[in-house]
Amino acid sequence: MSNIRSYIEDYLKNKGYKLQQFSEMADINVGTLSAIIKGTRLMSMNQLDQITSALGLEEGYFYEIYGVECFIESAPHWRRLEPFIYRCAELGKLDIIQQVITHVTDDQSYIDELFNVAESLFNKSINEAALILYKCVAGSEKYQHSERLALCQYRIFLLHKTLSKYDNLNAAVKFELYIDKLNEEVQLDAIKDLANVYMTIHLWDKVDAWARELERKAEFQLEIQSRRRKNKRRLTAYPLFTYTAYANLMISTVYETGGEFDKAIKYMQKYMRIIEIENPTQEDQEIIDLFKKWGEGNRLLYQLMLGQENVIDAYLDYIENNPSEILAGLVNILQSANQYSFNIDYALIRFENQIKLINTDMHNKSGYNDQMFNRVHQEFYYELARYQMKKRNYSFGMDALLVCLELSSLSKDDLMCIKCLDMYGEYRSEADETQMEKYKNVIEKLSTPTF
Repeated sequence: MSNIRSYIEDYLKNKGYKLQQFSEMADINVGTLSAIIKGTRLMSMNQLDQITSALGLEEGYFYEIYGVECFIESAPHWRRLEPFIYRCAELGKLDIIQQVITHVTDDQSYIDELFNVAESLFNKSINEAALILYKCVAGSEKYQHSERLALCQYRIFLLHKTLSKYDNLNAAVKFELYIDKLNEEVQLDAIKDLANVYMTIHLWDKVDAWARELERKAEFQLEIQSRRRKNKRRLTAYPLFTYTAYANLMISTVYETGGEFDKAIKYMQKYMRIIEIENPTQEDQEIIDLFKKWGEGNRLLYQLMLGQENVIDAYLDYIENNPSEILAGLVNILQSANQYSFNIDYALIRFENQIKLINTDMHNKSGYNDQMFNRVHQEFYYELARYQMKKRNYSFGMDALLVCLELSSLSKDDLMCIKCLDMYGEYRSEADETQMEKYKNVIEKLSTPTF
């Protein structure tokens, strides 16, 4: 590799080092080092890193040159390519991976190995590099109905979600086509993840349809499980009963959003029965406890949404004891207050510190993924704005409305933007014109159409 060789030669000349001295610095046999400099021997990734360190350069300094000369200008060899991909991934040198892999995938013989590396990176949560490999493998897959292509598309779907509901909708619609090509057990996790995305963008018909499909497929897998040998490796992320329970939880949520609380309660009771299993393992019990917690919270929630003001204190105690539920719980309390004109000032005071944390620590998502957190975050400030406006606390209401508008504008949620502008128009005439005028420029800036 002439560029690296010449760099080493210039370094030795400028420093006045003998080859033996540099070989000791790099911890490479002097004969091997001599052959590398002469160009009669290709260096390995480990040797490249050792030489780079001995030269006092940052990790990966020569990776782009190495990639071009070893894998683009020369016939690539997997023994060198595999560690090269891993090291580039670890150092975040994604452009170099993209450049090399685009060239390498012309040779179909590398597709199997690249897929395996992608899976390894995915399991290590080195997601951006994994996404590059999955896209290359998917684009090079000759058999368009293969399980491997479907699995690539599933991984791409998981890794490529954004805060934009339209991007997520497009990704979900595209991924739907590949669900049935996945392994039947893997389908359960894929359907769960797909339904969750539809839930974040409030496409409740889609959530309902996929939840019922999840229940059907999970029940079928439970039947198969009862007949097969016990030591067969499980491919699902969770025990199978989890998926039937979660399917009913989603259906319950669909009815809840539609205000059909009698049906929501019916499906809540159903998933509470599903989790009553004999001799649960420790993993089973952790999931059972989680559903019990959700069931308790939903029971109180449905009473609250039916206008039963007397359960507010119990619901406040519930969310305080379950910090991951605080943000969504406050949204629910604000919605009920706005619907039934409850005075919940005391609840906002009680959770004043948590509310400040929601606003100041965007990284504290309490177990939500980015999309779900962003949606609930918007809803919190929208409902808080509505509550304060109804109480004629216009300054507090406008501050909350502006936060909601900014969040919805950033995520290109045009429906929420329109709702915010409607609220501004509704209360602008009621509030002091001078007081509301200071918000006008910000409102106009944030309300620029995003579609």
